[in-house]
Amino acid sequence: MVDLVFDAPAVKKKSPVHLADLTVAERKVRAEELGLPSFRANQLAVHFFTHHNDDVESFTDIPKELRTSLADAFLPKLLTLVKSVTCDGGKTRKDLWRLHDGVLVESVLMRYTDRTTICISSQAGCGMGCPFCATGQAGLTRNLTAGEITAQVMMAAKACDLGELPGGPTRLSNVVFMGMGEPMANYKAVMQSIRNITNPQPDGLGIGARSVTLSTVGLVTGIEKLIKEDLPVTLAISLHTPDDELRDTLVPVNSRWKVKEVLQAADRYEAKTGRRYSIEYALIRDINDQVWRADLLGRLLKNKNAHVNLIPLNPTPGSKWTASRHEDEAAFVEILEGYGVPVTVRDTRGREIDGACGQLAASQIDNNS
Repeated sequence: MVDLVFDAPAVKKKSPVHLADLTVAERKVRAEELGLPSFRANQLAVHFFTHHNDDVESFTDIPKELRTSLADAFLPKLLTLVKSVTCDGGKTRKDLWRLHDGVLVESVLMRYTDRTTICISSQAGCGMGCPFCATGQAGLTRNLTAGEITAQVMMAAKACDLGELPGGPTRLSNVVFMGMGEPMANYKAVMQSIRNITNPQPDGLGIGARSVTLSTVGLVTGIEKLIKEDLPVTLAISLHTPDDELRDTLVPVNSRWKVKEVLQAADRYEAKTGRRYSIEYALIRDINDQVWRADLLGRLLKNKNAHVNLIPLNPTPGSKWTASRHEDEAAFVEILEGYGVPVTVRDTRGREIDGACGQLAASQIDNNS
């Protein structure tokens, strides 16, 4: 039995407070505590959220003598780029970031013909213990703050503005919480970051909630909290197998909440929001790609407002887990479609750049050790 970690270890070095850690009201209060008019907080928000700029020295609408104190109070440097690696002709870029305490996290920026998506991390490491996941193998170091999560999105939006991906400048259109960590295990910071992402400019980045995907391995208590929020994001359930016996091994949190309990919670979310949810299913050769499992999944999802996203596994170095054969993948799709369940096979990007979450951070740690 894997010990699941729902509470992150204490942060050894306290994270600096950032504009993105605060609600709109709290930003104004913080400015007033510094003896400044509250509109200064709004000015900073315009630069950060609308112009994707955190270089206070370039803020010409703020007096020079105030810039250093405002930078310290609202815009401390949260992310330092360690390295970027690209593939797909530069249209996929994985960034490795060092946080204030030396912790490493990853984000992946992907440009498609119809959208540009950032996949972000919500924790450094993960405590869910899924054995086929590089992040899960590393364990949990700590939760990220709302500022650290939001900063990943802001930096991606800035890269899009500057035309750093092939094709010239574009707009960051989609955000997925599918990087390192279990978002529901860092609930408060994740909700604040989602509000930062979805609030209209200048209070937030102005990305629609329907363009934000929140992934979870199935923390039912977190889904229940989400139902009460006014945030109609797309919910994604990392199911990976429809039977409890195997899922207890692949996704150890299943020992607390079984498959049917997780799906029932997802159905309640769909009933509240009207939003179709996604079932994430990593196809692993000879482990969860059997015909009978496809049949069971089809029966569980028949007539539900759900979509299955089949993911050919991005194997981690030295792992026994690998992607399914093409013929088994095709059979899986055919069976689900026979039940009327919408299904797609994810366009796997980043295999040649340590594409699976956690691989780049792990390789950097190994190189430094």
